[in-house]
Amino acid sequence: MSAGQPSFFERLVAWQRACGRHDLPWQGTRDPYRVWLSEIMLQQTQVATVRRYYEAFLARFADVQALARAPLDEVLAAWSGLGYYRRARLLHAAARQVVERLGGRFPHDFDGWRALPGVGDSTAAAIAAFCHGQPVSILDGNVRRVLQRWSGAAGAEATPRALWRRAQALLPPQPPAEAMAAYTQGLMDLGATVCTPRQPRCPACPLRADCAAHAGAAPLASAPPRRAARRAEAWWLPLWVRADGALWLQRRPARGIWAGLWAPPVLVGTEGEQALRAALATQPAQALRWLPPLAHALTHRDLTLHRVQLRWDGPDEAAPDGPGVQPDQGAWWTPSAALALGLPAPVRAWLAGAGPASRTSSSR
Repeated sequence: MSAGQPSFFERLVAWQRACGRHDLPWQGTRDPYRVWLSEIMLQQTQVATVRRYYEAFLARFADVQALARAPLDEVLAAWSGLGYYRRARLLHAAARQVVERLGGRFPHDFDGWRALPGVGDSTAAAIAAFCHGQPVSILDGNVRRVLQRWSGAAGAEATPRALWRRAQALLPPQPPAEAMAAYTQGLMDLGATVCTPRQPRCPACPLRADCAAHAGAAPLASAPPRRAARRAEAWWLPLWVRADGALWLQRRPARGIWAGLWAPPVLVGTEGEQALRAALATQPAQALRWLPPLAHALTHRDLTLHRVQLRWDGPDEAAPDGPGVQPDQGAWWTPSAALALGLPAPVRAWLAGAGPASRTSSSR
């Protein structure tokens, strides 16, 4: 930084106030419940997606007490389609901890927030800065990229721990709360809208005057993150329907895809298909309906969901006798009650589409 030039902190605060984002529904508040909710939703999820869920979630769970009182299934139902459902389970667990152990009062500093389930270092820093003006810096992926480009950090200086120390050193000792909130939002805005991974908009950057990457002293293009190889999987979903319209759904395991959500039994791959077809060979033709497969993309996996609807003619309270059925994990649900559960997005769309019993079949 040249003599007389505003500091990194001052430039970013001024830029955010003039050019940053100011129309996000979770801005302009120090309400810790609203800020916390937005930060959890924004983990690994784009702003445009969170916008569609944030207000609806608040309308359903207006405060931490309402969230803590709600059954987990109701919370998962409101989260359905937002993905990364572990966040919703931890959000619910944290709400109960706040109500039951903290008397309904949220923490007031970074350490207190960091102790809650689902709140990592950067999330705790964001909440502490926005709600309490605490001088602690966030360091999500966008901010790491900004700092690494601006400072030219490489090797040991570019590790998360080293970049966190650098981020903290850029903060003044006692910034005003309003400035700390603008700075934190500015870091987010700069990384999301200007200092982007590809084709950064350097002319619009308030830090370009002393940015190592802009001066050519450090790489400007970010190396693409290493991603796990995508793989394709075929899933077979048999949905049993009773004569009264009730549906058999069972809770998924606590870990893995769709963890803790309700869905028809899941049979995976060739072995799953063979088991299902062997079971269906004993069913009368009119007892089945094949529905068009659904494509469902996950972070590292592309699923093809093969859906088949089966009529259950056994005792009403008995679990279906079929592949993948886990009687101790499942139950019969009316269609309306099923839609109130935490369901994976493609299953919710399936069940909401005029009811599975009324869908036209396709034979194969």
